[in-house]
Order: sequence, then structure tokens, then C-alpha cells
Amino acid sequence: MSKRSRTHVTCTVNGDEVDFLASDDTSLLDALRDELGLTGAKEGCGTGDCGACSVLVDGRVNCSCLMFAPEAEGTDIVTVEGIAEGDQLHPLQQTFLEGAALQCGICTPGFLVSAKALLDENPDPTETEIRYALAGNLCRCTGYDKIVRSVQEAAVQLRGATR
Repeated sequence: MSKRSRTHVTCTVNGDEVDFLASDDTSLLDALRDELGLTGAKEGCGTGDCGACSVLVDGRVNCSCLMFAPEAEGTDIVTVEGIAEGDQLHPLQQTFLEGAALQCGICTPGFLVSAKALLDENPDPTETEIRYALAGNLCRCTGYDKIVRSVQEAAVQLRGATR
């Protein structure tokens, strides 16, 4: 049995420079979970259709199951674990909890990452813009209304507005 070659990868994950070894066919999702212990992103489908594995790579939403780990060389990655500020939940995380926008939790990390990308780019999105930004994420438990309302509320909080 031949030994698979492994590539040394250096990148930034959640603000920290990290390095790890990965085979050329290792997905970024597997490297995050197995090499770095960041288990927030989930593998729901393995084909990029469900969004459960979504992470930000250089500020853009990516399905980490479709990206090879060596492609992460030199990139800046944010996972769901990197959204909070220490022990302080991000407003999206707090509004998802308060708005019951999660149940089983498989899809939640992907929704949070996708919603963060939206709010970073557009702090005052319409409902249609929210639904469009989250269209790559599937949920089989909660439906989407509570998720959309939670994103709307987080947007209000992030803008410092009051209702």
C-alpha cells in the first residue's frame, strides 16, 4: 500500500494562524473537523447542496465539503466557532436562540455563517435579500420563517436600532 502524500497548509482560521497536513483529496471540512478540532461545520450531504458545512473563505461563503484542504493555503477562514467574541455570542447566535430558529442543529452553523456574510455586506437587508442569501442552506426541522426573523432581528441589533 503506497503512502499518500500530504501537503503542509498554513492559513488563518477564526483569527489565528494555523498549519496542518492534509492529503490532496482531503476536504476543507474534514481538515477543519479532524485536524483542527473545529466540529461546528457539519457534513449534511457532501455535495454542496445543503449548506451545513458553510464557512467563510476570504469573506465569501463556501461549502467546505467541496473545497480541498490544500486550496486553503494563505486564506482567511471563519467558521461558526469564530463568529462569537470570546464568551459573548454574536447577535445572530443570540437571536437564533431567542427566536427558536434551530432544532436539531445540523443546518444551524451554515445558516449562521451565511447570515453573517450577508449582514457584513448588507446591514439592512430586506426579507427577500435574506431569503436569497440563505437559499443555499437547507433546513428540515424548523422551516425558514423563524430563521429569517432571527436574521432580521440580528440586523436591527447590529445597526444599533431599537424597535
